[in-house]
Amino acid sequence: MQCIEFFTYASALQWGVRVDGTDLRVHAADATREPWRLENQDDTTPEEREEFLFSQHAGLTQDELGDPARHFLGEGGPGLLRATTGAVAVLGCSCGIWECWPLLTHITVTPETVEWSGFRQPYRPTWGELPMGPYVFPRAAYENALAHPVHLAGDPLTALPHRTQQAAGDGRAIRGDRQDGTDRSLSEWPR
Repeated sequence: MQCIEFFTYASALQWGVRVDGTDLRVHAADATREPWRLENQDDTTPEEREEFLFSQHAGLTQDELGDPARHFLGEGGPGLLRATTGAVAVLGCSCGIWECWPLLTHITVTPETVEWSGFRQPYRPTWGELPMGPYVFPRAAYENALAHPVHLAGDPLTALPHRTQQAAGDGRAIRGDRQDGTDRSLSEWPR
């Protein structure tokens, strides 16, 4: 089973998720890297592609979620549950309008577990189910994490996670390092 951590950040009180210590946005970036590569054969640099992958999603705001406990137990906040598929948005678009680019999953609750499976991008049906999960969490630990989110001053994903050259697809290492060894924030990457 996996471990889950819920956290809130920013003045809009956005809700984020870590699975086994890794931000869900990193899992989504890894799962969408190949479909995006196939779809976007353009002039962007490997660094720009990585920046895009890691900045495509943001957490859902408290206002969007309504009751976070009900939402993350599969009932979906106002408008965040797709009636036709039963999928629930667990991340929204980084532009601030969650509906632009949500990450959807099915949340299945049993007396012992909570499972997230069938991750999809609704605006890319040809991608099918994304290669992430299923994530299965002990229900008691899940509910405890949901009841006690970690409160952060800012978005914890402000620098690109360290990536190897293989992830970039061109043999070069992709890192957000400055020459002094510290990571650059996403805002410092060239646009």
